[in-house]
Amino acid sequence: MRKDFGCKPMLYPMPVLIIGSYDENGIPNAMNAAWGGISEENEISICVSEGHKTTANILKKGAFTVSAADAENVIAADYVGIVSGNKQPDKIAKCGWTAKKSQLVDAPLFKELPFTLECKLKSYDSDTCRLVGEIVNVSADERILTDGNIDLCKFRPITYDPAGHGYYTLGERVGNAFSDGKKLK
Repeated sequence: MRKDFGCKPMLYPMPVLIIGSYDENGIPNAMNAAWGGISEENEISICVSEGHKTTANILKKGAFTVSAADAENVIAADYVGIVSGNKQPDKIAKCGWTAKKSQLVDAPLFKELPFTLECKLKSYDSDTCRLVGEIVNVSADERILTDGNIDLCKFRPITYDPAGHGYYTLGERVGNAFSDGKKLK
């Protein structure tokens, strides 16, 4: 038997995305957004409403960063999602993150968040709230690498549970992509 939930914004895993931007004075801002993902080979799409300071910043600067939140930063990641940059201009200092300007786009990298996409604004549709960014670089801190590759056990990215309103780390490896399915060929 199955239970119907109706039309809801639910998908698993749902990434916890931290969008970084600068305002017109160069003050860094971050917000937590869960409704987003890779939409083309070098493109990310995120649902972000027009009233957010982040949206205004991105439209002014034409750039932003997207970091995947991790277990180590769950409290700060939640904080930047529940507090508006329109009301709290020093969100970054309050959550204890350190902003450093990206060398490729006019947006901040946060030292504490070990995985980041650096993006140029491609488009924004205020009717659908769809923000589209061109990914110009992916960077990862060495602390989450093993043999030059991202190690999810070291990284510990979190996912959002929209039904239970919880954050969870991604689990153990259970298979091998582009390989295990060959057993059924």
